[in-house]
Amino acid sequence: MVLFPTTTESAGTPGGRPALTIDGETISRSELFGAAAAVAEQVAGSGPVAVNATPSIRTAIAFLGCLQAGVPAVPVPPDAGPRERSHILSDSGATLWIGNRPDDLPDELATLTVDSAATGTPPAEPDPDSAALIMYTSGTTGAPKGALVSRRALQAQVDGLAAAWDWTPEDVLVHGLPLFHVHGLVLGMLAPLRIGASLVHTGRPRPASYAAAAEAGGTMFFGVPTVWSRIAAEPDSCRALSSARLLVSGSAGLPPTVFRDVQALAGQGPVERYGMTETLITIAARLDHDRVPGWVGEPIAGVEARILDEQGYPVISDGDTIGDLQIRGATLFDGYLNRAEATEESFSDDGWFRTGDVAAKNDQGQHRIVGRAKQDLIKSGGYRIGAGEIEAVLLDYPGIEEVAVVGVPDADLGQRIVAYVVGELSDETAVIDWVAGQLSVHKRPREIRRVDELPRNAMGKIQKSLLS
Repeated sequence: MVLFPTTTESAGTPGGRPALTIDGETISRSELFGAAAAVAEQVAGSGPVAVNATPSIRTAIAFLGCLQAGVPAVPVPPDAGPRERSHILSDSGATLWIGNRPDDLPDELATLTVDSAATGTPPAEPDPDSAALIMYTSGTTGAPKGALVSRRALQAQVDGLAAAWDWTPEDVLVHGLPLFHVHGLVLGMLAPLRIGASLVHTGRPRPASYAAAAEAGGTMFFGVPTVWSRIAAEPDSCRALSSARLLVSGSAGLPPTVFRDVQALAGQGPVERYGMTETLITIAARLDHDRVPGWVGEPIAGVEARILDEQGYPVISDGDTIGDLQIRGATLFDGYLNRAEATEESFSDDGWFRTGDVAAKNDQGQHRIVGRAKQDLIKSGGYRIGAGEIEAVLLDYPGIEEVAVVGVPDADLGQRIVAYVVGELSDETAVIDWVAGQLSVHKRPREIRRVDELPRNAMGKIQKSLLS
């Protein structure tokens, strides 16, 4: 198994385009792989290598060099604080640091400088089952855990999505996503390198930058919901994307209103997909299927999904009945580094990974993600209710710009449905009645709380644990 072809035939990209363009800086495929081989020669035989994942050509060279050498790369967020950075370095056992060196790094951790003009000889292809990446989870409970992602999983991930989206070397991918998460690093950089396509990374995901890239020939565009919302708010930029072959949204649910706004301006709404650090992207809306807001598609090749009720039985495939989503297949991680007990707890007795997400499936095998079981599954009055379904309805109400639905303790109901809303509202009772008229009555919010903004993390995901 060759993860990244480096033969003469694949030394360039179609039309002589650069392999990578990051914030205006370019590099050809032959230059990129030559510089990466020089890094591989220097890191070969070392332990894990921490990479300061700034959006830059040197960062791309660093990741590719580690992968060529068969050395696990550890993405480190550039904005990580001293405590987070220290945990990642100590927990991963990083032996080298690549990138700008913060003042708080331990003296014994050596720094390697990347030379984009250097060249080397690519080593033999590493074991496909060896760890390629150690990616740290968001750490919603306790310190972040390092997920071991193998080379084989990366291959399955890229090839599965390439088939679902007809991704070819002729494509030019455009995005401005961070290079330390699955979305930006694996889908956004490693995938085009394996496929032989080009990447244009805009530095920051500004609407004008996406529009300019579209006019320059971009064919695929990635973004999180916040990015798509901002693009939709700038009609000229959004219309420029009408030349694109595919728009993709991920990392959080895309509000139906944003889907419809982008569709009206760009001629197509973004397809959605589902995944997490431990599974990579496992479910995706296919290019040749109808796009329905809120639905993330079907498992990619090599992946299976099931949805179980509280008794452990499969739920009805009616598109409405929700349950716990579990995954197994080729893209799964190999466990948490140094956390055997946590790894064991994350899998069912028959080998399925417990995602911790709540989902529904229709009779065509398409999936709808309701949210996280711990924060988006609300048990009220004996009913199991998905927060995401209520949020989608609320976002259609005039004046509501953003919303987060949570369950709060209630002596009578067990949990009471509360909606935190950003926007202008004159009659909160009317909003509650609106939801009751759109969904089952028991799914209506019992309370509307207006806020100026919702708390979000670096990827734009709403942090419901901070709502009280």
